[in-house]
Amino acid sequence: MGELGARYLDAAIALLERLRDKELPAVDDAAERIALSLAAGGRLFVFGGGHSALNAYDVVYRAGGLILANPLIAPGNDLSVRPITTSSAVEKLPELAAPVLDGAGIRTGDVLIVLSLSGRNGLPVEMARQGRERGALVVGVTSVAASKAEPARHPSGTRLLDNCDVVLDAGVPAGDAALDVEGVPQRVGPTSGVVCSAVMQTLMVTVIGRMVALGVEPPIFMSANIEGGAAWNDRLLAENADRIFYLQ
Repeated sequence: MGELGARYLDAAIALLERLRDKELPAVDDAAERIALSLAAGGRLFVFGGGHSALNAYDVVYRAGGLILANPLIAPGNDLSVRPITTSSAVEKLPELAAPVLDGAGIRTGDVLIVLSLSGRNGLPVEMARQGRERGALVVGVTSVAASKAEPARHPSGTRLLDNCDVVLDAGVPAGDAALDVEGVPQRVGPTSGVVCSAVMQTLMVTVIGRMVALGVEPPIFMSANIEGGAAWNDRLLAENADRIFYLQ
C-alpha cells in the first residue's frame, strides 16, 4: 500500500515542479499588477467555485498571509451546505454572481482572484466576467487542460480562462485524480487541493515582495498562537479597516 502513497506524492510533486518551472512568469505578472493595485488603495477579493473555495479560503485570515484578502461567499457554493451535493448545482448558476459582487462593491482599482479547476461552470465564469466589467483586475486560477477537455457551461460558451486579465495554470489533469489503481474503475488521488493552494500561496508571497519593492509595508497576520500575535493582528486590522470586509 505504501507504493500508492509514494505514487500520489510523486504526482503531486511533479505538478508542483511544473508550477515552479513553467508558471512563475505568469505569477510574477499577476503579482506585479496586484501589488500596484493594493499600493494605490485597491481592495483584494478571492472567490472559489465548489471545492476551489477551500483554496480561496486558504489565503484568508492566515498567519503569514496578507490581511487584505477578503473572501467572497456565495450561499450554497461551498461544502458547508446540506445536502452537500447542492454545492455542485450552485456552482453552475451564473445569476448568483451579480448579488455577490454587488454586496462586495467591486469597483475599478480592485483585484478579484477567481479559482475554478475546471473553469467551465457558470458561477465562477460570471464572477470573472462581471469583475472585469466593473473595472477590477481579474486573476484566474484554473487548469487549462482540464478546462478545455469539456464543454463550457456558461451561457456565453466561454470559460474562466477567457474572462481573466491573467491566468495561472495549475496544470492539474482533467477529472483531478492522478492515479490509476488496478481493480478500481475510477482514477483516485485528487491533486487540485495541493497544487491550487501552492499557486495561491506562491502568488501571495510574490505580491508581498512586490509591495515591499514599491515601498509599501504589507500588513501581514501573525499567528494568534504565539505571544503578542493577537495584539499585532488587532492593530493591523484596525489600521486597514477600510479594506477589510470579513469582520462584519
